[in-house]
Amino acid sequence: MVTDADAREELDRTMPFTRAEFVATGRKATLLKGVRYRRVVHSVWVLADAWDDRSLIRGALKLHPDGAFASHFSAARVLNLPVPDHPFAHVTVRDPDDRRYRPEIKCHVTKRKRGVIEVDGIPVTDPVTTFLQMAGVLGLVDLVVLGDAIVRLYKIPPKKLLEAALRSTDYYAAAARRGASFVRKGVDSPMETRLRMLIVLAGLPEPKVNVRLVHEDGTWRRRFDLCYPGIKLVIEYDGRQHAEDKHQGRSDLRRREELDDEGFRIIVVTSEGIYQEPLRTLHRIRRQLVLRGWGSVPTLCEEWRDHFAA
Repeated sequence: MVTDADAREELDRTMPFTRAEFVATGRKATLLKGVRYRRVVHSVWVLADAWDDRSLIRGALKLHPDGAFASHFSAARVLNLPVPDHPFAHVTVRDPDDRRYRPEIKCHVTKRKRGVIEVDGIPVTDPVTTFLQMAGVLGLVDLVVLGDAIVRLYKIPPKKLLEAALRSTDYYAAAARRGASFVRKGVDSPMETRLRMLIVLAGLPEPKVNVRLVHEDGTWRRRFDLCYPGIKLVIEYDGRQHAEDKHQGRSDLRRREELDDEGFRIIVVTSEGIYQEPLRTLHRIRRQLVLRGWGSVPTLCEEWRDHFAA
């Protein structure tokens, strides 16, 4: 025989639960109005201390039948991938009748095959499927940021994303194909991706990613975010995380002086150079390409303006 005490222990209140489940343990529904609990969506609650950035998607899935899975923005969040903030929990179901309506939930329906995995108990689209889905809702630069992160975090070759996009019959497959064509291996941060895309969308030659400088014996020496090795031109994003670190500042200075002695030119770009002064950044890079003898350097085209504020 199951006692009330046993029933109370059966409900894991650190995970979203329904009002009906709560009452079934012998607790009074009025307790949910107290500060100890937090409402996730209508009729779903969780202990306030247990709330985290996955509680909303867990709560949304709690309302849907088995077979529903996190998708789109929610999948990217569960997979720890960089996407813009989005206020809704995105859930995909196979049958229209399986949809559950709440202001906080965006429910999608598909009959198409989708790759689904489980992460921390959450059914979620796999990284490649998530990339394809997000091609329908992200701009080109944000999509490439996502793709570069998938390659870095999940060790998925860029060509696999491109092959998946080429096979896709979704209406946004063309956007997925274009985004995948810009995805590269070895990119360390979203801002490095944005800087590279600024350069490429302006029509300038694409710099090499993750270029490594080695000693004569082949051991590792330096790594460059973006580089034109043939003319020793380096483009580096500086997040200024070491701006107040005097030791790091001295190290950076010694490094740059050493590279200067070897004929390298380093162009340092900060966030202001991407978000506030992208045109000035492009002129700086183009000027050095010309001065260092790249050859026929194209004039700036205008496509970058569609993705970066002038």
